[in-house]
Amino acid sequence: MQTAVKDESARGDARVWTVPNMLSFLRLLGVPLFLWLVLGPEADGWALGVLMLSGVTDYLDGYLARRLDQASVLGQVLDPVADRLYILAVVIGLALRDIVPWWFAVILPLRDVLLWGLVPILRTRGYSALPVHFLGKAATFNLLYAFPLLLLGDGTSAAATLAKVFGWAFAGWGIGLYWWAGILYAYQVYKLVKSTERRAVAHG
Repeated sequence: MQTAVKDESARGDARVWTVPNMLSFLRLLGVPLFLWLVLGPEADGWALGVLMLSGVTDYLDGYLARRLDQASVLGQVLDPVADRLYILAVVIGLALRDIVPWWFAVILPLRDVLLWGLVPILRTRGYSALPVHFLGKAATFNLLYAFPLLLLGDGTSAAATLAKVFGWAFAGWGIGLYWWAGILYAYQVYKLVKSTERRAVAHG
């Protein structure tokens, strides 16, 4: 089992202005831009470009953090937050455009809502978060492939139909892996609670 992140910030350091963090900030700025492009002018080509840039920066921030030895506590928070915000923004945008059904827009954020409910339990043991799991990153990878394909599938041409088929294939794998990773996160919390003493509450 991977080690959870201590509140005392044992993993990484307190640096903010690092190259990986700047890339994560850039990804976050793309979230409202994507929504505006999809729901406002319906500029799907530009929206696809934003998604592609998000995927590239998602890879680069982790790679550069390791390569440049710039891992930081903030980066450990920004990376999963950016992933989840992109997933939330895309599913809402696609649902409002009637490209995906609303159950699809609910089932993904629902997992994150359930996991956020575990954070107070983690804090009773002196931890602030669980590390990003490989399955979670694999799920995000599948979903970030599915979303552009589903957007391209919003049409009646043969190419659009093909994009929709492949998009839903990636989406199916992504949803399954996303929830599987969530179950593993919940199990990690359970094991942590069973093996760790409750942290004493400091009184002023």
